Amino acid sequence: MKRILSWLIGLPVTVVLVAFAVANRTWIDISFDPLTPADPWLAVSAPIWSVLFAGIFLGLMTGWLAAWFNQGKHRKAARQARADLASANSENRKLQQAQPGALVPASGAGRSAG
Repeated sequence: MKRILSWLIGLPVTVVLVAFAVANRTWIDISFDPLTPADPWLAVSAPIWSVLFAGIFLGLMTGWLAAWFNQGKHRKAARQARADLASANSENRKLQQAQPGALVPASGAGRSAG
């Protein structure tokens, strides 16, 4: 179902983007010097469609980086939880080796509720 939905959305979007790129083949000058527009110190000539696609790409990358930095605290918590689990498993194995015949309850399992 997801594959069909992906094709139903992706194919028309691709056709529209290709049609846009073909229809906007004219080259434009992009100036990065706002003070001297007649003789800019840095200017680039590019097709209109490449400027639009570059803007979309830069927006996607900026959003991805912002989300990645914002989720850092969750990745840190997951790393800490994995380290705590590995430490608890290691301690459990050591206790089981120290008392081969005894069962070692999980932490808090042998306590009474009240």
